[in-house]
Amino acid sequence: MATRRIYAGHELRALRDRLGISQAAMAARIGLSVSYLSQIESGHRPLTPRVLAALSSEAPAHWAPLDPNDDRRLFAEALDAAADPSVPAEPIDEATLRRATQQQPRLARRLVATHQALLRAQEQLRILDDQLDSSASATDHLPWNAVRDWFNDASNYVDAIDRRAEALAARIDDRDPAAAIAARLHTDYGIATEYVDAPDLVRAFDAEARVLRIDGGQPPETIRFALADRYMRLAATDLVAEIVDTSDIGSDSGRQLLTAGLFNYAAGALLMPYEVFRTAARAMRHDIDRLRRRFGTSFEQTCHRLSTLQRPGALGIPFFFCRVDMAGNITKRHSATRLKFARFGGACPLWIVHEAVAIPDRILVQLAETPDGVRYISIARGLVKPTEDYGQVPRRYALALGCEASFAADFVYADGLRIDGAATPIGTSCRICTRRDCDQRAFPPAAGRIVVDQDRRGAVSYELE
Repeated sequence: MATRRIYAGHELRALRDRLGISQAAMAARIGLSVSYLSQIESGHRPLTPRVLAALSSEAPAHWAPLDPNDDRRLFAEALDAAADPSVPAEPIDEATLRRATQQQPRLARRLVATHQALLRAQEQLRILDDQLDSSASATDHLPWNAVRDWFNDASNYVDAIDRRAEALAARIDDRDPAAAIAARLHTDYGIATEYVDAPDLVRAFDAEARVLRIDGGQPPETIRFALADRYMRLAATDLVAEIVDTSDIGSDSGRQLLTAGLFNYAAGALLMPYEVFRTAARAMRHDIDRLRRRFGTSFEQTCHRLSTLQRPGALGIPFFFCRVDMAGNITKRHSATRLKFARFGGACPLWIVHEAVAIPDRILVQLAETPDGVRYISIARGLVKPTEDYGQVPRRYALALGCEASFAADFVYADGLRIDGAATPIGTSCRICTRRDCDQRAFPPAAGRIVVDQDRRGAVSYELE
């Protein structure tokens, strides 16, 4: 049986209070980053065996090892359950919960089990909502979804590939990455690079002639990424093959999609090596325009890389990232936060990303709050990918990046916001959003009952019971 993960952020925070030290001091004592410790204390991450051992070693007089079955573990879980704002019930104070875990542990365990069942039911409802929103059959979407779920399960971080790319990046002159990678392709693998005038081509590799052809009219960051992709397809072939072979993706198309996704990941990791990029991101307070100029990458590539900084022991801020097209469809998504995206279809119309689609090259900022009471700082930017042919329609879409409001001090875009002020109420999808007062609701919630008053009408034609 798998060991249950231990969430005891409340206990760890109480320990710091007893010791009278800051998060930074505690993080240094037990060998963690401040952001990782903050996530543990806020209940986002469990206590790992290494952290438990460090706590017992550094504060033996104040900290005893937590057993999954002891009262402190039960109290921490009951505290999380009782604090869930999505449950329409009177909150329970900490003193009452502590007495319950000591005097009525079976009742407290029942509370925790019920809350966990509620979370599972919400996830199942989210999946049902996805199926209702999808106009195509499950078979049509299965390979794409399987790959997306694989990256989500991996927290959008692939350690073996990331570390190899980081080692290879040390050999590349970052003053002119394109020329340096092209030189490496020729020196290491005998591949020449040709720039051609081919508007309908991004890149094409002629294996027989050992030539990589790239449309020279593309933006410099796109050319750099094309070169990095081909280089990593040669330098990380063994790693990608092993990962794909050991994945649980069974279809040929799904495995091909995973292979392509892993090489794209590797290209980004080569251009933005992990520790150098994470250090720069922290120093620049995650200013995307400054970061993309520093690394010669696009706005989208930089946002996506920020969402992958999940290396154990060297975590970045947990971000969510997505791309939305003109029709409101989410075509790329990942979340290292508690925010969950609908698997198919679009997002809440109140989310600022929809407004950004119509306003290219301007960053919009929003303080949003989800039904569970968590606040997020979201930024969104509309982008237009120009074409070289008058007959082609430019591609228009918007990118969104965000983090929980608790990280506002490390996110430059939060500087003009009042984190404790009014927040825009957003949801994942109308069919699973329980807000009663939303005047932009498209559908009633799947689990709710509606009431239609023939003599009275509000913004929508029904009310939620």
